[in-house]
Amino acid sequence: MPRKAQAYDDIPGTFVFDAERSRQGYGINMFCMSLMKDENRKAFKANEAEYLKKFPLSPEQTDAILKRDYNRMLELGGNIYFTAKLGATDGHSFRHLAAVMTGSTQEDYADMMLKGGRSVEGNRSKSGRATRSTLLAKEGRSAQRARPKSKAKPKKKAR
Repeated sequence: MPRKAQAYDDIPGTFVFDAERSRQGYGINMFCMSLMKDENRKAFKANEAEYLKKFPLSPEQTDAILKRDYNRMLELGGNIYFTAKLGATDGHSFRHLAAVMTGSTQEDYADMMLKGGRSVEGNRSKSGRATRSTLLAKEGRSAQRARPKSKAKPKKKAR
């Protein structure tokens, strides 16, 4: 069953791990968690395709794992913290995985993060449509400050 579209699916460069993605990615995440045990890592490395048959994976999920397509694994419900166990099984650091996932070198990725991460400019919306946050930012206001005030009556101060 296709995933129900969410408003936050418009954020470029990420896949929000929500309840629906969690259900969708159960098999990926259980596979990755199995790699915490040495005997499972050895069994996986001995015959990857055969080992994956132990888990409820779609053909797309199996393909993404075998190809080490981490972005696709996240899109198909993988959790970044779990999929990192696959990278560690292959001898890669999280920095290496993040660089691969962002299409940069490890050095460029580390430099970007040390400078505060990616700029939000051009990274707010895949469709280019204005969001509440971008409209407020243009006005010099934050979404936090622009929230409507509660209609609850203020409590009286104790004397």
